Amino acid sequence: MTEYLTRLRDVRLMRYLAASVGALTADFGSFLALLALAVPATLASALGYSLGILVHWLLSSRTVFHDTVARSGRDRTRQKALFVVSALVGLALTTLIVGAATATGGDPRVAKLVAILVSFTVTWVLRAKIVFRVRPA
Repeated sequence: MTEYLTRLRDVRLMRYLAASVGALTADFGSFLALLALAVPATLASALGYSLGILVHWLLSSRTVFHDTVARSGRDRTRQKALFVVSALVGLALTTLIVGAATATGGDPRVAKLVAILVSFTVTWVLRAKIVFRVRPA
């Protein structure tokens, strides 16, 4: 049984990684497009991340945590709220990292890459352990 659960966790992490790549495509693509339109880097980073939040919910709830998504009602609303909170934690980290790098003369694209790694790690832990945790029946 333990081996099965370990394997399931590994598969879930791989699906989460794939969903994150999809969300990252939306996030980073819009970030670069906004930079090209002369939107300030910190704002572009926040807007891109916000689009990524929406994409990530859609992918996560349908492909990664489909077996632990609350079906409806108060539980579903609570889960969505927790997902948004986890995303806002990632958004805050992303904005702070890109903002700090930009303020100190750093390349916002490099800072965004660092922010992606930090945000991915933190949101994975929050979502796996809190947002989509298996609740006792």
